Amino acid sequence: MMRCDATQAWAALQGHFEAHGRGFDLREAFARDPGRHAALCFEAPEVFADLSKNLLDTATLRFLLDLARECGLPAHRDAMLRGDAINTTEGRAVLHTALRAPRGQGPHSEGVHSVLDAMLAHAEQVRGDAEITDIVNIGIGGSDLGPQMVVPALQPWSHPRKRMHFVSNVDGHDIAPLLRRLDARHVLFIIASKTFTTQETMANAQTARDWYIGQGGRDIARHFVAATTNVKAAAEFGISTTFGFWDWVGGRYSLWSAIGLPIAVAVGAEHFRALLAGAHAMDLHFAQAPLERNLPVLLGLLDVWYRNFHGFTSRSVAPYHQGLARLPAYLQQLEMESNGKRVDLQGRPLPFGTSPVVWGEPGTNGQHAYFQMLHQGTDVIPVEFIAIKTPSHGLDGQHHMLLANCLAQSQALMLGKTAAEAATETAPTAAADIDRAVLARHRSFPGNRPSTTLVLERLTPQSLGALIALYEHRVFCSGAIWGINSFDQWGVELGKALCNRLLPRFSSGDLAGLDPSTAGLLARLLA
Repeated sequence: MMRCDATQAWAALQGHFEAHGRGFDLREAFARDPGRHAALCFEAPEVFADLSKNLLDTATLRFLLDLARECGLPAHRDAMLRGDAINTTEGRAVLHTALRAPRGQGPHSEGVHSVLDAMLAHAEQVRGDAEITDIVNIGIGGSDLGPQMVVPALQPWSHPRKRMHFVSNVDGHDIAPLLRRLDARHVLFIIASKTFTTQETMANAQTARDWYIGQGGRDIARHFVAATTNVKAAAEFGISTTFGFWDWVGGRYSLWSAIGLPIAVAVGAEHFRALLAGAHAMDLHFAQAPLERNLPVLLGLLDVWYRNFHGFTSRSVAPYHQGLARLPAYLQQLEMESNGKRVDLQGRPLPFGTSPVVWGEPGTNGQHAYFQMLHQGTDVIPVEFIAIKTPSHGLDGQHHMLLANCLAQSQALMLGKTAAEAATETAPTAAADIDRAVLARHRSFPGNRPSTTLVLERLTPQSLGALIALYEHRVFCSGAIWGINSFDQWGVELGKALCNRLLPRFSSGDLAGLDPSTAGLLARLLA
């Protein structure tokens, strides 16, 4: 692949940005082109995307698509999908797509479906066991964020008599309150760790095991299962039921694997397979759709346009559905752990920005928290709205109110309000003594702030699978354009190593060889 800033298309984009992008005005663009909305709406399996409120036009898209082609994005995509070792720093393939391919249609199909069948059979067994009422997933990072996001999103399909819990933080304040509410006779612990050595997960697993035994529990083999490749370590722990996965499954891409066991217990085998089917449909779209209509490609290119040309450093995700409350947290890991890199594939420092900061809250909660900054703050922050057309509840009045808020926020970000318009409005009585012109400036909005709106007909296992896969492939596309490895995470390792060196000092009190700040803080914590 050619790195983006070495291409002719990159230079052409810079010229286009200076001539048309820097001063782009959405309001003028809509006034000038009555067909703008239709031209900038795109459909993929289960997802409709309105890109028309973004700071681009069809000419911008042509320049961006030229960049994708010159960077070799289609070839890099095909290499990933066929199983080439594109994770070069670890010498691994990247094949989370194989986990959702139908039997006989993807790499490693027999092994994938053997584990899938066994995992789903066990999930159905747990669902049918009336003695098990509480399922506790103990994992962290990719072994937690995916299932913790999906399970509440699919609540309408959840088993009515199974309570799902998630423990991730090594902080005892996470697991201790939960254990006080549980009955050892009726709980199943799922220990999710590929290596069965993850520090936080194993600390919580040992706490759970000690609690279980302390409550009189004797059948660890029945009340503990593991999603891990380290069968030996799990057996030494007392676990006999394990479900493995492969080194070509990255943690943040693993909810489709045995890590998805809590999802399968919650919603059942049929709906878990529907989740996989939705993701597979998006995989086919990503693999086969022309670049001009390929939604993951277009969204990835939009991210490059904003990060590297407009200089926007973050993106807010606002799902207007309470079931997607954990989606922003999930996307934080997916995008920032994947593309938060500062060197290219050859190890050369990058002269341009990579991953934006991804953050957000579900609407309408976010409106009453941080939307003030989105509308009137000094930074321009693109917003991604996610709207679900049909709810799974029967409260139509509330759902229409929710959707009206979603549309109104994207409209307000785009249109804004001038000081002249604000001056014609009636001022609040509390501000009667403030100069009217000054007050109008406080009550004005710059507008021209970009947003994307994604629409799903309903939030179902199938549509959620497609939405997650869309985000996965989008992250791949921007990372490929930047010429980075989106599938390692060496930045996580240094803190882990230093923690392992510091931990014994809490027992010994030894401060020797530490930097003054760390030594001073440790001394204070030990005093």
